[in-house]
Amino acid sequence: MRIEEQRRARWTDEQPRNRWIDQSAFRHRRPDLRLGTRSHKLERAGGGAGDRISVRHTVRTSTAEYSLLLNAPEWLGRRGVGEALRDAVAELRAIDLTYGPNQPDSLVSKLRRGEIAPESYPPLADLVDRCTAMRAATDGWFDAWAVPGGFDPGGLLGGWAVERAAARLRAAGVHDYAVLAGADLTVRGHAAHGGPWRVAVHHPTDAHRAPLVLEMTAGAVGTSGVTGRRGHVVDPHTGEPADQLLAATVVGPDLAVADAYATALYAAGPAGLAWFRNGSDYRALFAHRRR
Repeated sequence: MRIEEQRRARWTDEQPRNRWIDQSAFRHRRPDLRLGTRSHKLERAGGGAGDRISVRHTVRTSTAEYSLLLNAPEWLGRRGVGEALRDAVAELRAIDLTYGPNQPDSLVSKLRRGEIAPESYPPLADLVDRCTAMRAATDGWFDAWAVPGGFDPGGLLGGWAVERAAARLRAAGVHDYAVLAGADLTVRGHAAHGGPWRVAVHHPTDAHRAPLVLEMTAGAVGTSGVTGRRGHVVDPHTGEPADQLLAATVVGPDLAVADAYATALYAAGPAGLAWFRNGSDYRALFAHRRR
């Protein structure tokens, strides 16, 4: 599987300490992040270490709202942290303008009209390659070409944007961060309290159900269908709205891939659970059936 092969070594080298938390033990510990509610929720920051600079910032583009939480080393300085944040935000805005299928002058729109080839721009070629790989990995259930008007990477684009923004943070010296978009996130390193990021993943419709809690130091969570809205994911084989699941959530090394898997799982239903066997780096957390 092409994308998993590209990332398996990095996932192993980072030695992530992601684990499930016993709910009874977690009861008296505040999560850092909550997913699966109507919008992502950031808990109040706890006491940070004295040698760290903790920053939170929210940015809106034409298609999404992103939250960035940085827990940067003190040696980077406030100015350096500000520059890292600006670079990440600029990347998110640039991707919205440059690759958004709803932007008439974007590279994706030009590709759909046949005005350019994917090879014209290396990031566009990477985006197309990822969509091709995920179409193969999901037996065609994620298919960026099976939509009206041609190529539309929407089920993968948001995660791709987040991962590229996260790469900007790392390049600037910030290796402890969380970047969220709706019910999706990618994290690295440690939260402001010095421990792993504590992530509470809630049921998309049952507010009384206890959340599934993760501690994460590297990885991503991608979700499709969190709002319970019907018709937003189409069965690529029939063109009809997918209606087997209420929501699908996938965890793994890369948010673009986790997002695409979640979209495909939402479309395929329980049959898609087979993709996460045989040593896959990705795991389905939730696949809620409709009643």
